[in-house]
Amino acid sequence: MTETHTPAARPAPQQRDQFPVFRTIGTRWADNDLYGHVNNVVYYSWFDTAVNGYLIEQGALDIHHGETIGLVVETQCNYFSPLAFPQTVEAGLRVARLGSSSVRYEIGLFAKGEPACAAVGHFVHVYVDRQTRRPCPLPDALRRALETLRV
Repeated sequence: MTETHTPAARPAPQQRDQFPVFRTIGTRWADNDLYGHVNNVVYYSWFDTAVNGYLIEQGALDIHHGETIGLVVETQCNYFSPLAFPQTVEAGLRVARLGSSSVRYEIGLFAKGEPACAAVGHFVHVYVDRQTRRPCPLPDALRRALETLRV
């Protein structure tokens, strides 16, 4: 018996209005690779920077002394158009799934002022007790900050 595989639908760029909150990120000279655009690994760094910066500003995450920390358990990115230094990047944030101890963040990376994203990705945080590293319920302040990002 021969298996047939249906190809997955090709991801499409997301639009600005699909993200409720934006954060600005400056590119750096070192972000560009030999091909003249931002290297793919930098995009994952921007995901972390955008999400954690937002949570810290909302008073929902204390990276130094908080009892709860988020561990990345899954991540993925689709690229549509290049970004390069010295562009300014605008990271759109949304929460696609909010569980009892986990969150699926989705991030669109836009060249400043562009209507469609240059890349879109996601990562899943499982929130754990800092000491035991065991999953724990999302603290109230974190849940309130995440509700603002829900789609």
